[in-house]
Amino acid sequence: MLDRARPVYTIGTAAEILGVHPRTLRLYEDGGLIRPARKNNRRFYSESDLEWIGCVRYLIHAKGLNQEGLRRLLALIPCSQIVGCAPETKARCAATTNRTTPCWDLARRSEDGRKCHECQVYLSAAQYVLDEAERQEALSQLTGHASG
Repeated sequence: MLDRARPVYTIGTAAEILGVHPRTLRLYEDGGLIRPARKNNRRFYSESDLEWIGCVRYLIHAKGLNQEGLRRLLALIPCSQIVGCAPETKARCAATTNRTTPCWDLARRSEDGRKCHECQVYLSAAQYVLDEAERQEALSQLTGHASG
């Protein structure tokens, strides 16, 4: 069985599966909404990434959020609670003080070598911004497009 978090799809393949232009994926990344893995300066996406992108598209197209609104919503995810940060770590963390940018985008900007595409906060983001019915609807739209 393949690891769902293993980044194996190139940007072109991911875009084709999702039914979007590769530029859309770059815009989502530039906006801090997604964090694909990088290998030799090339983007690679996992099954988990594809599902998250489906949720992002659902929130934008079905729920009417714009990228800035979604980015700010994602910034409210309590990353220190999910990761279990010690109080002294939390006090120094930019995600605690900057409540306008998701923690994985802050990490990307600092270039501290973290692999945000493997981070539990990034991988569980859909659970914090969508209820179960919405997640299922977003994934069904993704599955519907991939098969049709």
